[in-house]
Amino acid sequence: MASLLTVVAMLAVLSGGLCVEKVFLQRAGVAFNSRRYRSMLTVSNGEQFGNWTWPEMCPDKFFAVGFSIRVESNQYGADDTALNGIRLICAKDGDRSFLYSIESHTGHFGEWSHPMYCPSGVLTSFQMRVEPHQGLFGDDTAANNIRFRCSSNPTLEGPGMDWGEYGYWSQQCLNGGICGIETKMEEYQYGLDDTSLNDVRFHCCDKPQP
Repeated sequence: MASLLTVVAMLAVLSGGLCVEKVFLQRAGVAFNSRRYRSMLTVSNGEQFGNWTWPEMCPDKFFAVGFSIRVESNQYGADDTALNGIRLICAKDGDRSFLYSIESHTGHFGEWSHPMYCPSGVLTSFQMRVEPHQGLFGDDTAANNIRFRCSSNPTLEGPGMDWGEYGYWSQQCLNGGICGIETKMEEYQYGLDDTSLNDVRFHCCDKPQP
């Protein structure tokens, strides 16, 4: 779509050493939210603050093959928020020369990490590291990090923070992969205790029939 901003996301060095392939990454936003999905992946250890925001979906026949996260580093006594956002990278049929990104609502703090990709296949399940509520006078961070499992079996872990513990794995997308994301965010607290990302859920879509 003409309204979507297209940027050159990275240069992938081919095995020949000198030849490079341009890889284009385009922000999808809510343009493909009418895509049908089969189920939703959730975990039980998300935190309580904030509200569920809008979903964003990969285009039809695209699935999430990688991700990056927005993380605020340790603030050493100031207010910590840890994990602020999750960005999925969507590809079609194993072709990673043209990609879309989706992320739902994200927090204000921290920097985006370099993308991590399944060596092959698509993202099919996730596990989230969450710090439980620290009480009235504690500094809450809520979500700290995330792991994804690929259909080709490797597990990818984001470069997040270490507060809290990982909970149980979500269920798995059985006949396809992750194709959408929706985040639970606490809005900016204007000088009070911020947590930003508290929880996330992902959509599962079926692979198209041959």
